[in-house]
Amino acid sequence: MTVRVERTMTVPATPERVWEFITDPDKRARPISVVTDWEIIDDTHANWSIELPIPVVSQTMTVKTEDVEQRRPEYARFIGRSKVMTVQGEHELEETADGGTKLTNRFIVDGKLPGVERFFKRNLDDEMQNLEQALRDDLEVEV
Repeated sequence: MTVRVERTMTVPATPERVWEFITDPDKRARPISVVTDWEIIDDTHANWSIELPIPVVSQTMTVKTEDVEQRRPEYARFIGRSKVMTVQGEHELEETADGGTKLTNRFIVDGKLPGVERFFKRNLDDEMQNLEQALRDDLEVEV
């Protein structure tokens, strides 16, 4: 089973400023609650250490992420692969009439073990809220 979620938010910052946040591997990993640590390999690769609170996965897993497409400052896509799941994230940025940014985030999680999809089906919306709050904190904007 594949879990998909899409959320759109509008923030009072330029697409360039939102781009700085959304393409920074530290800022992208930090708000995700199951990411316990991460290592930046190079400009397009990072490894996330994740801990999923499900019985089948009792150890920390590594998700190898890769930025696969970037069109500054309008679109970024990454893919993460591990033994337990594949995750794809897309971020689409569009300037609003008032100079702000409409940011559409899409995440797809394809679990490879029982319980992974169920965990993300229950929690992916919260993870998206964490990402939105981290962006607003970074921009110093109230929710």
